[in-house]
Amino acid sequence: MTAPTHPPPPGLPTRRAARDLLTATLEQRRPLEEALEALPARLDPRDRAAAHRIAATVLRRLGSLDEILAPFLRKEPPPPARHALRIGAAELLLLGTPPHAAVATAVALAPRAFAGLVNAVLRKVAAEGAAALEGLDAARLDTPPWLWASWHAAYGPAVRAIAEAHRAPAPLDLTPAPGASPPEGAEVLPTGSWRLSAGTRVTDLPGFAEGRFWVQDAAAALPALLLAPRPGERIADLCAAPGGKTAQLAAAGAEVTAVERDARRLDRLRENLARLRLRATIVQADAAAWTPDAPFDAILLDAPCTATGTIRRHPDVAHAKRPRDVPAAAEAQARLLAAAARMLRPGGRLVFATCSLQPEEGEAHLPRAAALGLVHKPFLPAELPGLPEAITPAGCLRTRPDFWAGRGGMDGFFAARFRRP
Repeated sequence: MTAPTHPPPPGLPTRRAARDLLTATLEQRRPLEEALEALPARLDPRDRAAAHRIAATVLRRLGSLDEILAPFLRKEPPPPARHALRIGAAELLLLGTPPHAAVATAVALAPRAFAGLVNAVLRKVAAEGAAALEGLDAARLDTPPWLWASWHAAYGPAVRAIAEAHRAPAPLDLTPAPGASPPEGAEVLPTGSWRLSAGTRVTDLPGFAEGRFWVQDAAAALPALLLAPRPGERIADLCAAPGGKTAQLAAAGAEVTAVERDARRLDRLRENLARLRLRATIVQADAAAWTPDAPFDAILLDAPCTATGTIRRHPDVAHAKRPRDVPAAAEAQARLLAAAARMLRPGGRLVFATCSLQPEEGEAHLPRAAALGLVHKPFLPAELPGLPEAITPAGCLRTRPDFWAGRGGMDGFFAARFRRP
């Protein structure tokens, strides 16, 4: 006699997609956004968005979720079962999913041999409810130990505020085109960016299709602002994709050359400039090896990095990066910095930036720049309205996720300005 079959619980495609995102980020170390793009095209957009929300929540609170599950597991389950447990626990404790739905979909998601385990464990988690989160040192649990140690060495007790800032989704920040008016409900930040609540769909905002603004964290907008581009200047934006800084420079009237080696990312840059109705000369090349026809008046080098300053927006970064990635990134940045120095005309200025909280990818480059003959030109408080705490004693820019905490924080960025004698 054939056993009766039961229809899959509602929402299972969403949870399957969330599991696939966790598999890609935690096991294959692929970026979450890249994994999201790789989901089947037939997946309903609402299911895609919900899967991203679930996976991002698990990644933000991974340590806490595993700590809660640990007492109910005698041995480590295989990754598919572990991901089903994490998704179920996140839905029960963090996302407000009704218990019966959270448990049923997690059980259906788990490998058949582990369905009973997932059912039993998640029923116990559901019975504990919110009390399961009480008493946890969530900031510490949800931060990989090597990152906590690194940030404690660099920022002292502020490491806890940084880690706590990573536990919530980031708001949506926009950089306006000249003359644009902010959409209803947007907060105009002291540095000129517009801020809307997390979860806002940028494509739904009036003015998006007309190119009146572009998505860019408030901290990410600062390096181009501090370069102070002037109309008619020849400026290079090195490692330019996806193009937010290129857009800033072009909108200021500069003659911009955007250099990017990744063809796919260049396509995105072109799409963004087309929507914004802005122009730039686009060059596909490795900026470390490329030679321009003539030196530039100014250069913006936002160098590739470990991106540990962007964990608020990209929680996968905390789990994808390893300690060995930091010196490798710093070495590549040093090569780019040397190349940028060669492209600059005498008297020209250079802003070097990284979206990393690691000092090896920021402050450590100051002596390297000096060895290249570049003169450090400190930033002044008047150049950063409403953000004096972001200027270091040496006159560099150093933003952190816990800055503007009452407003929703900001990405972690480093920037320094130099002049070629």
